[in-house]
Amino acid sequence: MHFLYPYFLWALTAISIPVIIHLFQFRKFKKIYFTNVRLLKEIKDETTNRNKLKHLLILLSRILAVSALVFAFAQPFIPQGDSVKSGLNHVSVFVDNSFSMSAGRNDIPLLDYAKDKARAVINAYTDRDKFQIITNDFEGKHQRFVSREDALNFIDDIELTPNVHTIDQVINRQSQLFSTVADNKICYIISDFQKSILPAEAIKDTTIEINFLPVQTSQLSNVSIDSVWFDGPVPFINQMNKLIIRTKNNSNRPVEQVKISFSKDGQEKPVSVRDLDAGASVTDTVSVSVSQSGWHQGVVKVTDYPILFDNDYYIAFHVPDTIKTLKISASAPSRYMDALFKGIKNLSLSNQNINQLQYQQFPDYDLIIINDLVQITSGLASEIKHYMQNGGKVLLFPGKSADLNSYNGFFGTIGTGRLDKINKNVRDVSGVNTDEFIFSDVFLKSSHNLKLPKVQLSYDVINSMNSGVERILTFRDGGTFLSKNKVGDGLLYMCTAPLDNEVNDLVLNAEIFVPMVYKIAISGTKQKTISHTITNHIVFETDNMRKTGDFTYKVKNENSEFIPGQMPKGNKMVLDLNAQIKKSGFYDLLLDDRQVGKLAFNYNRKESDLTIYEEKELVSLEASNPKIKVIGEVLQADITNAISEKDNGIVLWKWFVILALIFLATETLLIRLLK
Repeated sequence: MHFLYPYFLWALTAISIPVIIHLFQFRKFKKIYFTNVRLLKEIKDETTNRNKLKHLLILLSRILAVSALVFAFAQPFIPQGDSVKSGLNHVSVFVDNSFSMSAGRNDIPLLDYAKDKARAVINAYTDRDKFQIITNDFEGKHQRFVSREDALNFIDDIELTPNVHTIDQVINRQSQLFSTVADNKICYIISDFQKSILPAEAIKDTTIEINFLPVQTSQLSNVSIDSVWFDGPVPFINQMNKLIIRTKNNSNRPVEQVKISFSKDGQEKPVSVRDLDAGASVTDTVSVSVSQSGWHQGVVKVTDYPILFDNDYYIAFHVPDTIKTLKISASAPSRYMDALFKGIKNLSLSNQNINQLQYQQFPDYDLIIINDLVQITSGLASEIKHYMQNGGKVLLFPGKSADLNSYNGFFGTIGTGRLDKINKNVRDVSGVNTDEFIFSDVFLKSSHNLKLPKVQLSYDVINSMNSGVERILTFRDGGTFLSKNKVGDGLLYMCTAPLDNEVNDLVLNAEIFVPMVYKIAISGTKQKTISHTITNHIVFETDNMRKTGDFTYKVKNENSEFIPGQMPKGNKMVLDLNAQIKKSGFYDLLLDDRQVGKLAFNYNRKESDLTIYEEKELVSLEASNPKIKVIGEVLQADITNAISEKDNGIVLWKWFVILALIFLATETLLIRLLK
């Protein structure tokens, strides 16, 4: 047994007071004379013996009463654990308010249970202690210690949020505030403890005492739309664009007859009805036909109950009306190239002579074709490199009399292979990479009758080990005819033969030339972003929307409007939405109050997986880390006493107060009843 205030034990000297009273009887006796005292003497002897016993019992009761009171003020306890806390407590309470806490328990949301537990934790401490309330929102107002009353008010204001953080991120957030104090540092994590937010290796050694309060319900079934994307860099007008939908069963039980649907611009159509095994994912493909250019919005829906936040997946995509192409050459325009672009709707071609280039117009084009140049000047090389690094695409056909030094100087600056020497042998193209986007889905089946290009003049290529080149068309002798290189955020497509039909019959092979140029024009380095996940820090780039002068971007929907952070990056603008987006759905992107884009936001799917660490699994974490304590369901029933015993051991002062009262009552009974 230990004492919280051992100096109170000096008060045990007060035991001397009843002893002194007992030894010195301050009562005065009066003499009475009798004629015969023989009988009185016998009575006196008997009464004296009884009085001695009575006084000894009273003295013992008084000594025990005084001792019990002294022990009560010294606050004795039986230690539980390694140490007992004394001094001021700084208590941080995390209340998990993510969407998984909307699950019901006895028809009451888990968040309400969590808030009740948080109030009980706060009330288990004294008014002198300081408190922090923290949620998944990581709000600035919560990053400070407040009084008990303010902490309880913060708890009342907690609502569900789309934001979600892992437990180690929460503890790191709490540690930042704890670093400013030196007293007792105690944190409580009140959550359903999903496995997605608490990997077993996440909790590391820390000087902070960590207490887990699991608030859980029985395992629920939940089917969610996990992700949605287009099978191609960009959807295109008047094409059957493939939209891929992944649906996931996030529970450990199978589900049947799950209905999936897709609506575009308000028109809904069914996709499929699925049976999903436990933990299984399935993909569906929807053909999306777009007859008009511009921005379009769609919603993929799944019918599922009771978890609803992940049943809808919003997408917004842009269909360009025209793919703008610029051809740079030193000769007259190519009639074959001009005919190709005139024959394909929504493709446009502009020609510029090498001596009359307008570099400032390069960002306006989706593709630049470099054709039949003798040399690539340093100025052109610099501008083309900058254009590709910012996401542009270049298709290069070398000249018949190319200056290899200037070409290789350009290739060296962008980190690709180089042209070795001219090859005047007749070479046949024999290999087509149908796994690459350019020729994927072009040919229904391989055909031995497919006519492939033949060249009388070409250049051998030496590729560096780290160039990352991808060969699209190859010669029969193993050489490269058409290759793709990634440069920054852009692409370089390089043909090793000039486009001149006197030495290269590519332009005469429409089944190769037309899809090659067309698919290169609509290709991209990466998928266009069609949706964003709501987090505390949303950052994305605009698509070549930067302009000179003063301008302001805004994000707006029917309920709110705000100005995001803006930082220029080349021809684009990086927008920082911070934590402004709270609700999933569609938002307009405005530039000087003119709509220039649509944005789709979805809730984080991390919360869709409802698999939790059960209490016995959390206890195993407690065994591996002595700083972790688990306050289970049984202890939560009397959480005030559980916290008191955790921080102070088994407190005994109440029992000593009760004993003091019993001894005082015993003294009273001895005085009044024992005659």
